[in-house]
Amino acid sequence: MPRYDYRCRACGSTFEVSRPMINASDPARCPDGHDDTVKLLSTVAVTGTSRGAVSPPRPAGGGGCCGGGCCS
Repeated sequence: MPRYDYRCRACGSTFEVSRPMINASDPARCPDGHDDTVKLLSTVAVTGTSRGAVSPPRPAGGGGCCGGGCCS
């Protein structure tokens, strides 16, 4: 079930509410009982791995000034 973040304008506390997406725009009451709340814009962090082709690792030391041995 999605979680939505809210901030209470009366006391300044931030809290979250779990509810179905169909109820996402319903008003939320602060845990301290205040009704003057605003829904916060949440960011989504997506992590994982790609299932596509992976390029092979580059061999060490084969190019560029310091990688090719031209530095003294």
